[in-house]
Amino acid sequence: MRSHLKARTRLVLTGTAVVAAIGLLAGCTGGGAEEGDVVDQGTTTEENAESGDTVVIGFSGPAADHGWLGAINSGAQAAADSFDDVELRVAEGTNDPIAQIAAVETFVNEGVDAIVLLPSDGAALTEAAIAAMEAGIPVINVDREFSSPFAARATVLGDNYGMGVSAGTYICEQLDGNSDAVVAEIAGIDSLPLTQDRSQGFADALEDCGLEVSARVAADFTVAGGESAASQLLAANPQIDAIWNHDDDQGIGVLAAIDSAGRDEFFMVGGAGSRSAMEAIEADDSVLKATIIYPSTQAADGVALARLIAQGKTMGDLITPGIPNRIVLDAPVVTKDNVDQYIDLSFE
Repeated sequence: MRSHLKARTRLVLTGTAVVAAIGLLAGCTGGGAEEGDVVDQGTTTEENAESGDTVVIGFSGPAADHGWLGAINSGAQAAADSFDDVELRVAEGTNDPIAQIAAVETFVNEGVDAIVLLPSDGAALTEAAIAAMEAGIPVINVDREFSSPFAARATVLGDNYGMGVSAGTYICEQLDGNSDAVVAEIAGIDSLPLTQDRSQGFADALEDCGLEVSARVAADFTVAGGESAASQLLAANPQIDAIWNHDDDQGIGVLAAIDSAGRDEFFMVGGAGSRSAMEAIEADDSVLKATIIYPSTQAADGVALARLIAQGKTMGDLITPGIPNRIVLDAPVVTKDNVDQYIDLSFE
């Protein structure tokens, strides 16, 4: 079993892909490319890394009220700092769509060369993004999608459904042969599409190996919420074989509840890829044995793409010239065996 999910493919650019992939991205310098421009092919890593005309990029994201969002913001600045031909203008982080719309309008009035936007609300920011695009400023949409394809030149997304698939597939592999296994799920905020996508991917992967979610609770992406939800789950289920917790920040509370209950008969898989989770996996001294990456490098990737688009460059390892309109990043499983490959990409 699991044949159709194991064969499932995604456009895979790992967390460092586009930033480190200035190595893959090549082309000529100059102003922003217009539709229909011919872009040179056959360029090299070295040519792509060469400085071009200075690109002014506006960046706006939500308030950094979660470790992952903090890493998004710092990653965007670090990516800009890595290029000597990029000037990044950062709007104050906000969860107020009206304030973020004002930030985008300011960028347009300033005549920036590109805008990287992680919207607090994709639908609410769509019209502002369309206005920027109509003003000739390419918009790179990060993480939360706009409601119109005309609002962005390129979109960089994590794979929420793929996270669920990765978590479910790993658990299936670890429980191979145990058809009566009790699998539990601690979700994030149930009303969010991202949570729904993660849960659907998880259920689909488990179904593919003959398992199902036996017990499920939802938290709220906070430490306190994770502890409360996990306590409820553990009290209601005296025997559990595996748990998938959607988010490593709330996972701190989940692990606290597990320690308080004195339970260790199961293994746990986390989600997102925090440093604390990876250090616990590396130490191998708790029930946490794996986590699923949801890249906090998406805005950094967006900055790198914005530079390429504004300078008329292309992705040199693709046969077709130009920059893809949509990039969905991979959701790999991090275990003790490969944590050294990912821990430098983790967030605090």
